[in-house]
Amino acid sequence: MERPLGDCAGMPDAGRRLRLLLVESQTLMREGLRRILSDAPDVEVAAEASSARMALRLTREREWDVVLLGLPLEDRHGLEVLKAIRAEKPKLPVLVLGAQPEDSFALCMIKAGAAGYLTKACESARLLEAIRKVARGRRYISEIMAERLALASGMNGARLPHEKLSHRELEVLCRIAGGKSRSQIAQELHLSVKTVATYRARLLEKMELKSNAELVRYAIQHGLVRT
Repeated sequence: MERPLGDCAGMPDAGRRLRLLLVESQTLMREGLRRILSDAPDVEVAAEASSARMALRLTREREWDVVLLGLPLEDRHGLEVLKAIRAEKPKLPVLVLGAQPEDSFALCMIKAGAAGYLTKACESARLLEAIRKVARGRRYISEIMAERLALASGMNGARLPHEKLSHRELEVLCRIAGGKSRSQIAQELHLSVKTVATYRARLLEKMELKSNAELVRYAIQHGLVRT
């Protein structure tokens, strides 16, 4: 679903409504968010996307003040979508609205460049506060997330196993945990099957795991894949 909009803008000017791209795959959730945001005098839901493919096209074609990225999406893993948006528009703030609590998945999103992370159970006032804050070029991080970030940066030995992985290794992990074969992963990531096998071996070693079954269990326990 997409709603039309005109040309415009980069950083928000004083007195101008914030142009927001709403990305959410669930129709009822998307409609609810639109109603909440429409009540704010300084926020305009300028377009909506129900898939990663649509979100990336709109990100590429138009200018935004904020992307509100609702996860999960049906057609692509959230971390990949965030990275793709950041690659297209490095300065564009992406506020993630996730189904997962502020756990290791949220930490991964912040480390990958999200301007902030909220759960879908948050209050509307907090959501609007976060949108306004990231639109001003700041990050929206809760006290819980701040503590997790401080712990991760200051105590490398205490990091969770998947936090030691590179972005590419994490992409491979998520696809393995999602049931993809090596050939499917290779095709999606534009790699050779041999390279995928190398990434798999490397991430198993880093995480001190021995099999795909252990990877799947770990990914489910830490909210890295949908169940």
